[in-house]
Amino acid sequence: QVQLAESGGGLVQAGGSLRLSCSASGLIFNNYAMGWFRQAPGTERDLVAAISWNGGVTYYEDSVKGRFIISRDNAKNTVYLEMNSLKPEDTAVYYCAAGDTGSSIVVIPTRGGEYEYWGQGTQVTVSS
Repeated sequence: QVQLAESGGGLVQAGGSLRLSCSASGLIFNNYAMGWFRQAPGTERDLVAAISWNGGVTYYEDSVKGRFIISRDNAKNTVYLEMNSLKPEDTAVYYCAAGDTGSSIVVIPTRGGEYEYWGQGTQVTVSS
């Protein structure tokens, strides 16, 4: 059974930092690109950042470029999202997701439908 477990969310003041972690089990982690999505009330779930299976290619949504850093440790089956200079508009539930790309090519899925497995989400609240 595949499980993705997010942690590290919480309440932080604007300008602060948080580090989210997502621990995966029940899958061959090296075969999966990983993504972080977020969803604020009344909005769609959008991709924030993603990383290829080997960490060699990353993607960032424009509003988080230069502030967020995605990374992964394949030995620990874990993906991270370092969030700096947080803004109130970053407030959302953050979800990690796994997309099976195999390990023969380096690609990043950018649509939610391309991710097979999802975590339960972790709340991030940024106060002004």
